[in-house]
Amino acid sequence: MTVIDPDTQAGWVPESELEDDAEDMPLSMRLSIADTLTLGNATCGFMAVYFTTTGILIPHLQGSSESGMARHSAATAVILMLMAAIFDLCDGLVARKLRSSPMGAELDNLSDLISFGLAPAYFVLVYGMVADDAHQRVAAVAAVVVLLAVVLRLARFSCVTMKDGMFQGMPSPFGALTVVSIVLLELPFVPTLLAVLGVAWLMVSRVEYPKPRGILAVAMLSWIVGAMGLLAAWAFDAPGGTLLLQTGCALQVVLGAVIPLFATARRVNTFRGNRREARTAELP
Repeated sequence: MTVIDPDTQAGWVPESELEDDAEDMPLSMRLSIADTLTLGNATCGFMAVYFTTTGILIPHLQGSSESGMARHSAATAVILMLMAAIFDLCDGLVARKLRSSPMGAELDNLSDLISFGLAPAYFVLVYGMVADDAHQRVAAVAAVVVLLAVVLRLARFSCVTMKDGMFQGMPSPFGALTVVSIVLLELPFVPTLLAVLGVAWLMVSRVEYPKPRGILAVAMLSWIVGAMGLLAAWAFDAPGGTLLLQTGCALQVVLGAVIPLFATARRVNTFRGNRREARTAELP
């Protein structure tokens, strides 16, 4: 009910009715703490695209004398992707401890698409435009493959029910960090292209990856913070910064390759064990 002030003839709504309206707000329109962290994830992903454009692509198109990937802007873009990964890790932990809104899962998928799909794919695209030995059109195809892999990965995550504690396919944050690590290693174009396509395949594969919970979540958070330090050292040309960055990126790539091998070996051993048990049960 609107009340008219006799002095000003202006309408106003009693505070009690405003509180009632807030209580009547649909649950789907209320943001939880976890949702706020998820929006932070999306913001970091968008800003990563911004710094990749303004700090790397535009100077290159304007004929800047700095060749290759501009250190400060590349480091800033990747640090923002790392921050997005922290937000993505924390929003899941908070959602399990506190309540999550009905639109939490949708927000999470949309934010992941920006931060771990669009941002790394755009990073690959820009790399193909500024690197001396790269081929722009081929890099564009690789970027599209990365983006579509993340789209399919997130869509399947919403539809497929996995056993507790496991992901099917490389998680998109891990995949995004592996893709940018490959680019930052500054390998020849063909090995870089093949490695990026390999990561895209792993994201849509059926390889099982453990969810970051408990000690694994702490280890992942520590790894991300350490990666930020390596990027900062490299960006400001600290002594040994380049070597440290290359070592960190190489470890990320090796980790991305080793986990599927362990997962495959575990599945093979489980299959063999089940066959042995079945044969034993068939014996008289």
